[in-house]
Amino acid sequence: MIEVNHITKKFGKVTAVDDFTLTVNRGSVLGIVGSNGGGKSTLLRIMSGVFDPDKGEVNINGINILNNPSVKGECFFIPDYPYFSNSSTLENTAFLFRSLYPNWNENAFKQFCSVFPIDPDARIIDMSKGMQRQAALILALSTCPRYLLLDEIFDGLDPVVRKLVKKIIIDNVSANDMTVVVASHNLRELEELCDRICLMHKGKLLLEREIDEIKLGLRKVQVAFTEVPDNSFFNEINVINTWRNGNIFNLTIKGTEEEFMPKLQELNPIYISAVPMTLEEIFICEMGVAGYDTENIL
Repeated sequence: MIEVNHITKKFGKVTAVDDFTLTVNRGSVLGIVGSNGGGKSTLLRIMSGVFDPDKGEVNINGINILNNPSVKGECFFIPDYPYFSNSSTLENTAFLFRSLYPNWNENAFKQFCSVFPIDPDARIIDMSKGMQRQAALILALSTCPRYLLLDEIFDGLDPVVRKLVKKIIIDNVSANDMTVVVASHNLRELEELCDRICLMHKGKLLLEREIDEIKLGLRKVQVAFTEVPDNSFFNEINVINTWRNGNIFNLTIKGTEEEFMPKLQELNPIYISAVPMTLEEIFICEMGVAGYDTENIL
């Protein structure tokens, strides 16, 4: 279990992470999403022990990760831009990692090298961004981490490799009870991979819930009328957003269909349809509620 307890991190006058508290259960996959500059990468660096927080602490299985090599040996963090020296190859980096990580698995390393289309003896810095991420992932998974922290791991990967990466992560979570925290702007990938989603904005936690719970709590509804009711007709429905085109209303409603459908039916609409929202639509909606100017951006 990863416990993030009231973490604050500042860079000069900028507060990157602001009194942030979060618990990640063992064997789960947590996705972190948020606005640009929202604090996602800084949070991952604190969780992995790369950054020392100004306030608060991160405990893994009850042990503070700072200055604890045994705990860090069970974690692997892949940053947005993985670092490799000019001479690094998969083969010579694996030679180094065999002595650094107690759970290194040579058979897993050979298997991943055969699965991903990468030459183990080629210089990693000469590879594309996507290939460098694949190299980092091969090395990370070969250490058999109990905790895998990933920052924009899908950036630069083609669709086939993205699918492969998701399958490998899910298989490792299932087989080895691995815990994964992944920050990404690719919400569709997170929707397929994660159990829970954490939404950050300006260093703060806006929400943290299971994906199914989030998606069940919001609906896109289109309703049309022959005669539009009085302006107060939505008062009893928790409408988050409204867009009107003549007698047709497109609504974002918080709640279940069992809650709002009977109330809408009382208004005698000529047409009504409710569909679940995608994670991307929910993200835009929640950020709008938090004061993010989504209208001008979009």
